[in-house]
Amino acid sequence: MTLTSLTHDLVDEAALLRAARARVRRRRLLVLAAQLVLVALVLGGWQLGAAQGWLDSFTYGSPSGVAGQLRVWFTEGTATGSIWRNIGVTMQETVFGFLLGTGGGVVLGIALGRVRMLADIAAPFIKAANSVPRIVLGSVFIIWFGLGPSGKIALATVLVFFSVFFNAFQGTREVDQHLVANARILGASPWRVTTQVVLPSAMTWIVASLHSAFGFALIGAIVGEILGAQYGLGQLIAQAQGSFNANGIYAGTVVIAVLALLAEWLVTRFEQRVLRWRPSQAGSHATQI
Repeated sequence: MTLTSLTHDLVDEAALLRAARARVRRRRLLVLAAQLVLVALVLGGWQLGAAQGWLDSFTYGSPSGVAGQLRVWFTEGTATGSIWRNIGVTMQETVFGFLLGTGGGVVLGIALGRVRMLADIAAPFIKAANSVPRIVLGSVFIIWFGLGPSGKIALATVLVFFSVFFNAFQGTREVDQHLVANARILGASPWRVTTQVVLPSAMTWIVASLHSAFGFALIGAIVGEILGAQYGLGQLIAQAQGSFNANGIYAGTVVIAVLALLAEWLVTRFEQRVLRWRPSQAGSHATQI
């Protein structure tokens, strides 16, 4: 191969790469535009229906009413104080529940995945605990811990635990046993096998569960606050429900959705950092688009 042909091949490859990236950018812009149009149609139709009387604004509210409620909350505060205080309480409960549930789910999932006897002993108890409706647990935790954050953290922890546990357990069971056997042959202790072979191999399963786990933690905190709390976004929604304030319910939902999207972005960034050893799928995606 001559230098000239090699140069032409490199130029052609660079041109193909630029064209693929351009197609990806165009697709992202098209998706974003479609999403914005969809949001505009839904909100515009909702506002038009409320303004024309096709929808009962008392029951269904309106986008302008939701925006007005948000403005009042962020400028004048709520009946229980600053909106930021309520957001802070909810996020504190969510984050603590997420961390506790994730830690417990990972540890117990790997332990039961590694020790079959332990898994056989614990299986009926885990299945029984998982079958209990979460709303019942929320009421129980309120009786145990009162209206403070502890009961909401406990409920969020339970929801997160089972989500992470089953993924960690299955990920541990899916580890290539040849790798485990080779590590043992080389003299690795059970602890080193678990931390240096099993845990990295199961990490894809564990990290994948974090996307839904944080959502479950937020749900647990909100449900606990709706059942009974002094502060928090769930408590604001419960107050709005008690006063038949539909716009207040939707406004609380909007704030929760924004927090959930921010958390999803952070979890995605964490996943990209922890699992950056995985082969990049950009090339295959570009060829498919």
